[in-house]
Amino acid sequence: MRLLALAVLAAAAFAQQQPQPAPHTGYVYPAGGRQGTTFEVLVGGQALNGVNNAYLSGPGATVRVIEYERPMTNAQANDLREQMQELQKKRQADPAKFPAADMEKLLEIREKLLKFQRRPMNPAIAETVRIEIALAADAASGRRELRLATPNGMTNPVVFMVGTLPEWSRKSAEAITAPGAAKPAQARNITPSTSPTAPAEVTLPVVVNGQIMPGAVDGYRFSATKGQRLVVEACARELIPYISDAVPGWFQATLALRDAAGREVQYADHYTFRPDPVLYYEIPADGPYTLEIKDSIYRGREDFVYRITVGELPFVTSIFPLGGKAGARATIDVAGWNLPSSRVTKTYKTAGIESIDGAPFAVDTLPEILENGTKQKLKLPTIVNGRIDRPGEQDVYRIDGKAGEEVVAEIVARRLGSPLDSIVRLTDAKGKQLAVNDDTEDKASGLLTHHADSHLQFKLPANGTYYVTVADSQHQGGPAYGYRLRVSRPRPDFELRVTPSGINARSGSSTPVTVYAIRRDGFDGEIAVRLKEAPSGFKLDGGIIPAGQSSVRMTLTAPQAHIESPTELVFEGHAGDLHHLAGAADDMMQAFYYHHLTPATAVVVRVLGPQRPPVTWKAVSALKLAAGGVVTVQIPMPPRLGGDVKITLNDPPEGISIQSVTPGRDGVSVVLRADPAKAKPGMKGNLILDAFVERTVTNPQNKQVTRRQPLGTLPAAPYEIVAP
Repeated sequence: MRLLALAVLAAAAFAQQQPQPAPHTGYVYPAGGRQGTTFEVLVGGQALNGVNNAYLSGPGATVRVIEYERPMTNAQANDLREQMQELQKKRQADPAKFPAADMEKLLEIREKLLKFQRRPMNPAIAETVRIEIALAADAASGRRELRLATPNGMTNPVVFMVGTLPEWSRKSAEAITAPGAAKPAQARNITPSTSPTAPAEVTLPVVVNGQIMPGAVDGYRFSATKGQRLVVEACARELIPYISDAVPGWFQATLALRDAAGREVQYADHYTFRPDPVLYYEIPADGPYTLEIKDSIYRGREDFVYRITVGELPFVTSIFPLGGKAGARATIDVAGWNLPSSRVTKTYKTAGIESIDGAPFAVDTLPEILENGTKQKLKLPTIVNGRIDRPGEQDVYRIDGKAGEEVVAEIVARRLGSPLDSIVRLTDAKGKQLAVNDDTEDKASGLLTHHADSHLQFKLPANGTYYVTVADSQHQGGPAYGYRLRVSRPRPDFELRVTPSGINARSGSSTPVTVYAIRRDGFDGEIAVRLKEAPSGFKLDGGIIPAGQSSVRMTLTAPQAHIESPTELVFEGHAGDLHHLAGAADDMMQAFYYHHLTPATAVVVRVLGPQRPPVTWKAVSALKLAAGGVVTVQIPMPPRLGGDVKITLNDPPEGISIQSVTPGRDGVSVVLRADPAKAKPGMKGNLILDAFVERTVTNPQNKQVTRRQPLGTLPAAPYEIVAP
């Protein structure tokens, strides 16, 4: 009876706390703005009810929530249809006496119903929030991230660009009616995007903003003079890298430039290997020109957002070399359009990725040389800055090695913006091929869908001379086909990525996070992960990535106090002498299948108020499970909680399951089982357990159904499978 009473009390305490979906944003429109201006943007997403704040990364910006718009329900739409029918009957009965106020109401209802009929089919972008952004005149230009905050948590980030040029924006898609709308609605400058419209008039230079709807072609007309060197750069996939339910997985924009006679004089549907198109055109004669943008297969939706920069503006097409040594003075040749100089000189003190007018430039600590095209001899370790100057060319390098030595030959090219699709071969002195590699996936490069850089690691069989050959696997080449070839002994290393980049946690509770290890040059060791200088109260449990594993789920426990403002956390990894800060990322799906770790600026945590009653679980000690056996775990019951509490595994490792859960007076007894066919000795990681109670409710169909009421997540418990 005591357990039953406690169960009833627990269920009653949580009766009003139904699990809510995490807030999500799918797009922001327009996806950028100019320094020194104040403007409104529309954010589309899901579970945005009660949005109370918005955050834009970086300094110099003020953001204010104006309005949340909940999607109209079918019942509300039916009610509007009935009102419209009554008004239409009244109008038909005596058109001359139909009041102007009723006519206005009729048009308003029509407009709402038209919007309802073309509402997004994808619920992930069905809700909208209008916000105001004020950018200071000195706000740094470039990429920012926008997040919304609701009572149920903070959204994922969406890209927002801050620019320096004048901006022009079309009306947001939510204000667009369908073809055949009433003339008074059209008179309000609401343009149906699914039917041909006159191009918008703009003045160069400019950034134009729009959303492509199904079948739409957006046009922009401007005046240009003979000799102008026009650069048109589209930004679409860069704004929303991956759309899970679209093929190829993003808005594939195309650009077409037409002259005064309507002839297409330039076209682009990509730029080198990047999906977003860029075109260059030298104006042959004064007159009006029209720029058109559309999706390559005429798809469209509210999240098909674009920004196009148009004008006689600088654009870097390639640099050479692609990198240099830390602390050394580097002279870089820069190619492109409308550039002030074809050569720059830079000195960078520390290793990393820098920028040369937007082009990535790699800085390393190893010795560096330039390719000379004569089977040059390399002294290990070294980095060669080379280029496949013409189609079909092969660059050959000689190295001397000893039996048993391991050699790494790695190309970095595509990751630095080069179109080179490299292939690397290692041969002996007689020309026998010992190793070859075309493409190697680098999960740290989450925006690449074709990992075209090569990496091979090989143990030399004998003393002697060996040759490393670099070529383009597609037999292409040219001035832009630069590369960096590292030939060295292995440099075991790692990088870390933490997902998600936005974490919503209840005060005092634990939340799962995933930390990915990107291992380099055969590094296979254990990595200890911890928080770096975190605010008081934050705790990371399960912070070990076992040897050889590429990812582990851990738990982050939040402070007991509610923290309204987002908090940035820094994760760091340690393995012997190796120490690295972790990068923030989000796991995004492309085209229903592929997953990518897309980079974010920081791991941001929002600590919400506690559950009622607050539930704080203690960590479970490290577990050893014999393959084919069971182990019993005793979980203490938090204060003020009792009853028929149940436990389940949160995304368990393969082969580990719960055999039984037995509630008791002072806690819950959980029996875990390790399947001998799947859970092999040596397996390590973390087990994450969720607690809940079940309650019976009456659904809208007047049927009794059982629902789960979450009671929180336990701190991650390390486990190891041992021999029986």
